[in-house]
Amino acid sequence: MALGGGSFTQQSKVLPGSYINFVSAARAAAVMSERGYTAIPLEMDWGKSKEVFTLSAEDFYKLSQTLFGYRFDHEKLKGIRDLFKNAKVLYGYRVNGDGNPAACNFAAARYSGIRGNALRLVISKDKDKYTVNTLLDNLMVDSQIVGEMAELADNDYVVFKRETVLSETAGIPFTGGTNSTPDISDYQQFLDQAESYSYNILGLVSDDEGLKDLFAEYTKRMREEMGIKFQTVLYRYAGDYEGIISLENSVKDTEETAWDLVYWVAGAASGCEINSSNTNKTYNGEYQVDTSYTQKELENAIQEGKFIMHKVGDEVRVLEDINSLVSYTEEKGNDFSSNQTVRILDQIGNDIAALFNNRYLGKIPNDESGRISLWNDVVTYYRELEKRRAIENFKADDIVITQGETKRSVVASCPVTPVNAMAQLYMTVVVQ
Repeated sequence: MALGGGSFTQQSKVLPGSYINFVSAARAAAVMSERGYTAIPLEMDWGKSKEVFTLSAEDFYKLSQTLFGYRFDHEKLKGIRDLFKNAKVLYGYRVNGDGNPAACNFAAARYSGIRGNALRLVISKDKDKYTVNTLLDNLMVDSQIVGEMAELADNDYVVFKRETVLSETAGIPFTGGTNSTPDISDYQQFLDQAESYSYNILGLVSDDEGLKDLFAEYTKRMREEMGIKFQTVLYRYAGDYEGIISLENSVKDTEETAWDLVYWVAGAASGCEINSSNTNKTYNGEYQVDTSYTQKELENAIQEGKFIMHKVGDEVRVLEDINSLVSYTEEKGNDFSSNQTVRILDQIGNDIAALFNNRYLGKIPNDESGRISLWNDVVTYYRELEKRRAIENFKADDIVITQGETKRSVVASCPVTPVNAMAQLYMTVVVQ
């Protein structure tokens, strides 16, 4: 992230790096990176505070209890399960970890949070040895046999107080564990750390207008100034920007917050391949989705750049895979409101930047031979995109690589025609 990047209006950048513009055409060995990476700040009852953690879909089922304090099938992890219906990797971050850890006479919970109040120690003695069992929800998660307190090893759930003396107890509970209430600075710290990670989708599970503004501005800065291409899912936010997906539907479950569908939408957006669309995708999550919209309201939602789901028979489906862009210009026409188009362009921007930064920056001379090498890599990459049916009408001669205004700069002109999935059928039936 330390390298320069972003869009440009003239060739006057200072930092070395990749500066890439995407604009609409006037109307009259490259490696393709994997998708499915999502970053979301979380309010949790347990876990490390103010530190980004990486969790894959596979590891979620094995590590959920030590990471979140709950088994993967617990009600409190419904949103994470919804996310992993489509996402492959979560970059999580606990924003409410400044509370108190639960404790008892012999130990303290490893992390702050109310989940620590479900811990209990059972200590029994047999001759000169003590058996110390750590229980969570009355299920044993650790057992050790020692002669004295100093021999105990801290486990995934508790840190033992070495200054105390062991004694038998039928079961001493932990108390005093609390969650903190996060503020905007906690979310800003998450965004600061998130700059070091590469992800396809950023999500905010909140309806706080100040936080939504913060995430929207961060998204624009990263996309436009830093050249880091991703989209952000926000709940009912009129961003009017291709980098913002505005989720319209709320959750009907009375015990849930209305915006919890952000988890599923973020996972679906990050996991969707560049040659696919989420249009008409069936919601397969665990929430009750409010789909009480009239046909006219659905039409208005599309025109207003809202990502909305509707009822089709007994299923809930995505109406159209769009972002919040509604103000079109010559540089950014209505094609940019399609998330599939943005996915393709973001993929190109991120991958070509990675190609240049890793293979060419500071390594390859800016002469004709070096520029031909870069041209060959870009052409190879575009052919792979065409092979995957993400773009069409590609011609190698359309790729032009020339020296820029200085001896260090290279200018690449790379026209692209994204392919979108079928969304509308207009059929005329002629009766003979």
